[in-house]
Amino acid sequence: MFDRAFGRFTPQDAAWQRTDGRWVDPFRPQVEPDGFDTPAAVTAARDEHLAHVRAMFTQACWLVFTLGLTEAWHSLEDGAVYPLAPGVAAGAFDPRRHAFINFGVDEVRADLDAFISRLRSVNPACGVVLTVSPVPLIATFEDRQVWTATTYSKAVLRVAADEAAQRHERVLYFPSYEVITSPAAQGRYWADDLRQVTEAGVAHVMRLFTAHVLGGAGASTSALPAMATAQTRDVVCDEETIAHSLRALDPR
Repeated sequence: MFDRAFGRFTPQDAAWQRTDGRWVDPFRPQVEPDGFDTPAAVTAARDEHLAHVRAMFTQACWLVFTLGLTEAWHSLEDGAVYPLAPGVAAGAFDPRRHAFINFGVDEVRADLDAFISRLRSVNPACGVVLTVSPVPLIATFEDRQVWTATTYSKAVLRVAADEAAQRHERVLYFPSYEVITSPAAQGRYWADDLRQVTEAGVAHVMRLFTAHVLGGAGASTSALPAMATAQTRDVVCDEETIAHSLRALDPR
C-alpha cells in the first residue's frame, strides 16, 4: 500500500467485476458493499483513499502495524498481493496469472525492513509499534490442519517483528499476541468461537499499551471496548468471506 500511495508501484489489476455487474477495487474488494458503476469510479475512489494514506504516512508520529497471517494470493505478472483470492468477492481466478503463496521469515523480514526504510524516507521521525494479531486462521490453503498452519504463521510473524524491533531505532514490539494467548490468561479472553478476542481482552491489552507504550498518557481506556465494537461491527473479515464461499461450494 505504501508503494501504491507514493507512486512506486501500480498493479496491473485496476478493477474487478462482480457477478452482479458492479465493479470493485481488487485491493479493497469489500470496502464498498454496493460496488461501483464503472472502473473509472473505482479508480476515483482509490485515488482519494491513497491520498489519505499518503497524508497518514507523512504526518503520523507513531504507526501501529499489526501483522496477521502469512498466507496470501498474488499476481504472477507483477507480484501484487491480494486481500482475497481472485474470484471470491469479484474477478476470476486464473492459474496462469494467480497463485497461492505462504511467506517465510526471510520474506517478511525483508518486507518490514523495506517498509520502515521507505516510511522514514518521507517521515524520518515516525516511530513504529509492531504487534501480531492473536486471532487464529479460520482456514488454510496448505495441506495441513488449520491449527498447524496458524502456529506457522504466527511464529513467522513473531520472529520477523522481533528482529525488526532489534534492528531499527524507534521500532517497538508490543506483545498483544502474548497477552491474549499466554497460558497465564487461562483462555479467558477468547469468545465462544475461540477465535475472536472479547471486549475484556481488548480492554486489558489497551490498558497495558497505555501504561507501557504511552507511559500512562492519553485518554482513559474505559470506553475503548465500546468504541472498538461500534467501529468494527460492520467490518467483514476477509478470511470469513473465504470460509463462507467454501461452505457455499461444499456445505459439509
